[in-house]
Amino acid sequence: MAKINMNQRLIGTVIPVGALRSKENSGVGEFLDLPEFGELCKNMGIKLIQLLPVNDTGYQDSPYFALTAFALHPLYLRISELPELKALDSGAAKDFEAKIAAIRGQFEDEKRFPYLKILRAKIGLLREIYSLSSKQIIESAKGNSPFAAWIKANAWVKEYAVFRRLKEINEEKSWKDWTEHKTPVKSEIEALWNDPKLQEVHLFWVWVQEALDRQFSQAAKSLNDMGLILKGDLPILINEDSCDVWAHPEIFNLELSAGAPPDMYDAKGQNWGFPTFNWQAQEKDNFSWWKARLKTAEKYYSAYRIDHVLGFFRIWSSSRNDVSSSSVLGRYIPYASISQKDLEKLGFDKDRIRWMSLPHLSTSEVWEALKADWHGPEEELPHAAGRIFTLALDRIGHEELWLFKDSIKGSKDIEILDIHPKAKEFLEKEWGNRLFLEYEEGNFVSTWFYMDTRAYNSLSVEEKERLSELLIKKQNESEKIWEKEGKKLLSVLVSSSSMMPCAEDLGAVPLCVPKVLGELGIKGLRVVRWFREWDKIGQPYVPFEEYPELTICTPAVHDSSTLREWWDREVDQEHFTSFLGLPSLPRVYNPGTAKVILFKIAGAVSRYRVFQFQDLLHLSNRWYSSDPAEERVNVPGTLSEFNWTWRMPASVENIAKDEDLIKTIYELAGIPATKKKAEKG
Repeated sequence: MAKINMNQRLIGTVIPVGALRSKENSGVGEFLDLPEFGELCKNMGIKLIQLLPVNDTGYQDSPYFALTAFALHPLYLRISELPELKALDSGAAKDFEAKIAAIRGQFEDEKRFPYLKILRAKIGLLREIYSLSSKQIIESAKGNSPFAAWIKANAWVKEYAVFRRLKEINEEKSWKDWTEHKTPVKSEIEALWNDPKLQEVHLFWVWVQEALDRQFSQAAKSLNDMGLILKGDLPILINEDSCDVWAHPEIFNLELSAGAPPDMYDAKGQNWGFPTFNWQAQEKDNFSWWKARLKTAEKYYSAYRIDHVLGFFRIWSSSRNDVSSSSVLGRYIPYASISQKDLEKLGFDKDRIRWMSLPHLSTSEVWEALKADWHGPEEELPHAAGRIFTLALDRIGHEELWLFKDSIKGSKDIEILDIHPKAKEFLEKEWGNRLFLEYEEGNFVSTWFYMDTRAYNSLSVEEKERLSELLIKKQNESEKIWEKEGKKLLSVLVSSSSMMPCAEDLGAVPLCVPKVLGELGIKGLRVVRWFREWDKIGQPYVPFEEYPELTICTPAVHDSSTLREWWDREVDQEHFTSFLGLPSLPRVYNPGTAKVILFKIAGAVSRYRVFQFQDLLHLSNRWYSSDPAEERVNVPGTLSEFNWTWRMPASVENIAKDEDLIKTIYELAGIPATKKKAEKG
């Protein structure tokens, strides 16, 4: 591909492939829609197109729940361009043309694309075409044919094809619920791949992937020839129910689940359900999985987004024994842990350490918790209470204090107890009532809400002061560990690919992160609504002239509201307009409001200013949805057919006719960086 200047100051846009509309696609965007969209962007002065992840997610619609980090999504394949279809006789070809047209007609007028319906329709049609050509395809997988060469060059596809077949015969259940081949060794997967009886089924998935690769490569080359940067999205983590985890469990920590600690938005934190990486195991094989992943992405992209880059420094991890909706009892890995000797030096003996690291429940607390919501006959209350003590707790000697039974390893074990629902709720809450989490024998970390625990509040003032000093010391030690870890891992990524790395560095950012990103030349992300001086009175927005140059500035991301919805329903307009220096902006979002705000953002010092395509469309009143919430890509924490299915309000061809919109965005792209005003002496 032609070399593009990555250091130029530019405007970019973010769009999911599935959101693209054209005359040719089947109700959902396809890879071959990208060149037409690229022409539109070029005419608008846009020089970067950023996509959401495009990997195969099976029947899960979130692009962040991939079945593998390598395979592309069949949803984005243009069936009408398959060579096998064009090789059919005229009668059969017309029959398939009619079927493709029927799919297009069925889904074209949908405001959001129906993910499962379109996926099933396209897979069904692909199977029909494959059945007519399978003998030739099977034959071409042998010898020195281009198809055989492609398989050899993409070795991951063998595991993927075997996994896809097994998942299908197991009714799409997670591999953890299969009765056979749950934990295969490499030779077992090879034997399945080489089984001649299974070859036809396996090669269906290979054939689809080779076609996807060909079409995406063609589209990527077209964009490159236009001088456009195509930027991909590489989620740091991989779905537990994936081919990669199934075939290579040794490079993951399957007993842990990644997420985020509690914050102002979510008191329970986030538990994503993804296994964490076993970096030690990956380092032993020279990070081959990551290098192969980058090599695959490099076929299409000139730049890539490193999702949740903080996870390369330290990742918030919870035990899989705890509930999937909470990560309160998580910990950062790596972390400078507190040893038993550390605690003994502070004057805590073994009994005090147990008091601080294990939840202690009094008899009266258990009774009161059960009585608080008791609606049954009063004479049954003692029996219900007795079940709690029998099934969940062990008494400490003759005291009126109880510990959880050793058989209870996490809140999931509490959930399955045959006890009153109110008692479960109480016990699950108390499970986290500990100052320290002893994640392995003799190693402790403080819990997130340790200051609210019974144990902490039983300490003397002097003990709290000594403990605080120890925690600060461990935090400082951890910062050094995180810096070393992040630099080592990100250096592997930077040195293993010619793509330009960009980082999604949102959240509670350790002090070492911007330092390491700067040293490695990785651009960070600055989301206007969240880039504020949070520790100052009024939490002022950071002025656009103070944005670091080596960053990407954006007003919204795929997990947030659009700029329009934020303005209409979320932001303190008075505060934001004061920051902009434009207190008279209309209170209802319209193209005039959009132009003022977008042009201000475009003046940020950040080298890349990247906007969701929805936000750019708001510069013209022709493309407004009646409800701004309908223009979102995703609403985090919700599961619905709405998420990830946004479509452009019109085809690329029709939007290209909006000359005023094109002219306005072209002007936006030419805005110079806002200069910092000289300070008066």
